[in-house]
Amino acid sequence: MTFPAPIADKPDGERRGRILCGTASWSARSLVHDSAWYPRRSMKAAERMAYYAARFPVVEVDATARFPPTPDLSRQWAERTPPGFLIDVQAWSLLTGAATLPDSLWEDLRAEVRPDLRDRRRLYASHLSPDGLREAWDRFRHALMPLHEAGRLGAVVLRYPHWLKPGETGRSLLATARRRLPDFHLVAEFGHLGWVEGDCCEETLAFLEQLGVGFCCVDGEGIPPVVATTSDVAVVRFLGRNPDAWDTDYRYSTEELARWVPKLRGLAEGADEVHVLFANTWRDLAVANAAELQELLSRPSARGR
Repeated sequence: MTFPAPIADKPDGERRGRILCGTASWSARSLVHDSAWYPRRSMKAAERMAYYAARFPVVEVDATARFPPTPDLSRQWAERTPPGFLIDVQAWSLLTGAATLPDSLWEDLRAEVRPDLRDRRRLYASHLSPDGLREAWDRFRHALMPLHEAGRLGAVVLRYPHWLKPGETGRSLLATARRRLPDFHLVAEFGHLGWVEGDCCEETLAFLEQLGVGFCCVDGEGIPPVVATTSDVAVVRFLGRNPDAWDTDYRYSTEELARWVPKLRGLAEGADEVHVLFANTWRDLAVANAAELQELLSRPSARGR
């Protein structure tokens, strides 16, 4: 099992971290059923994971945003992947202030939801009692501990909803996440562009650095191209640039990827690791782009940029 080597040190001896390329899923339905990337459609889940992990050093799990994982599932991920492989996990949406499916809450905690809100189609953190919310945080953390203890947990990606404007509510959510998940690398992605526009951008980055939370760089249609790192682990997510379907069926061109090479090298100068994740998971677009960028980064001509 061979993963890309850490980026070579610069001649002047400055530190430079590893850049790891992967995708937002190894099991997306379109990749499994609508492409020929996997050798056989009859492959079992463990076989697909092994096949993916032999080709890329990192992956993001997005299903955990909808339903929190279990310790057993976390343990399976650790057991089925090789040493050095990293799994970035999206935080459960309840913990980022977003709407959550009521069925995603553990059954024994449903009594912690206010009685007048138990029939709602969407669940929010504010619907739970303080004790119930603390327990939800504890269970999410506990579920990821087998992955963390095995050295497979890369970062927990906190994807905040598009309506969460910069301000005290958002800062409180970030501070709570840092306090409740003290063992893990955390990375924040902001849906509301106000966090990264104008003077607010520097304030956002400074606050994240103060907390020890990474900033998630995003490449997508209509999103400001902010490239910055605020912790030891940086994450870059490629969403695609099709304004009609920007999260699925857009393949980045070689030229677009090449323009990111010096930017990624710059991020690696300030971080131990840079995780580059392609979320354009329609058919084999994400794995094709991840492989191409991985190859571009390995070229000697790219190392000196």
